[in-house]
Amino acid sequence: MKLTIENISTNTVGTLNGIAAYSLWGFLPLYWNLLEAVPAIEILAHRILWTFLLMSLIIILTRNWSSLTAYLTNKKKLSLVFLGGLVVSLNWFIFIYAVNSGFVIEASMGYYITPLVVVLLGVTVFKEKLGRWQLAALFMATAGVTIIAIQYGRVPWIALALAFTFATYGMIKKIIRLDPVSGLALETFIVMPIALLYIISLENAGTGALGSVTWPVKFILAGTGIATATPLFLFARGIEKTTFSMMGFLQYIAPTINLVLGIFVFKEYFSVAHLVSFCFIWTALVIFTLSNFGVLKESVTAKTGATGSRGKD
Repeated sequence: MKLTIENISTNTVGTLNGIAAYSLWGFLPLYWNLLEAVPAIEILAHRILWTFLLMSLIIILTRNWSSLTAYLTNKKKLSLVFLGGLVVSLNWFIFIYAVNSGFVIEASMGYYITPLVVVLLGVTVFKEKLGRWQLAALFMATAGVTIIAIQYGRVPWIALALAFTFATYGMIKKIIRLDPVSGLALETFIVMPIALLYIISLENAGTGALGSVTWPVKFILAGTGIATATPLFLFARGIEKTTFSMMGFLQYIAPTINLVLGIFVFKEYFSVAHLVSFCFIWTALVIFTLSNFGVLKESVTAKTGATGSRGKD
């Protein structure tokens, strides 16, 4: 493709959208922390409900029914959408729980290792082959997780659960290829009835947030749909106008912001063992990124499809 001012401008717009999307995802813990008085499972229920209502409104206003119709009539794809809805809901719950329970640093670790889990799924599910540098990256990341597991005296399940749920969600999205608006509408529609029944049951019992919290908190709960959809739209616009590799590189913005917030805003404990563990993971990501861009030559020439993407917290 001939390099023109228009192409450069388009790429710049895409990159800026990508930076905005990942920055919003990075600062999302500050939003969830405003709801710390509300149980994580109830926040999740509201997030699902309000996101579904927002997506439905957008579809009605834009009259974008074609994608929905195509998937509603395809049982195989609809079942994958259902699975995707469950997986991303689990991912959302774990992240909200991590933020409001003092595990922001561990959550950031999860999103740092997500691209490497994507590689692992590529090998196990899609039978893709890895070169020596990618194997080295996986080894380094495993060493980092092992170090922090020894420090904790337990497996860092929040980090691993976030990484595996989001990598699995990305794999499902890769298979079904659905536009962001229709995809999020269907995914939330699948679990929305459960979320709505849960909210109604809490309110009837007099323990729901809507009947007990202040009006500002109620508005923040209602705003969870916007907080979910906005970075997703920016991401979709970014991926449309810039390269997939660039978007893959930009994804490290979010966990970096999470890590900084965890240390300096939420004042979570960050030990020498944490630093050593993260150094192993950061080294793994450098090796992985350089091999993906072809800077480090691999002994195996196979496409890995390893560059992951985030959409969600």
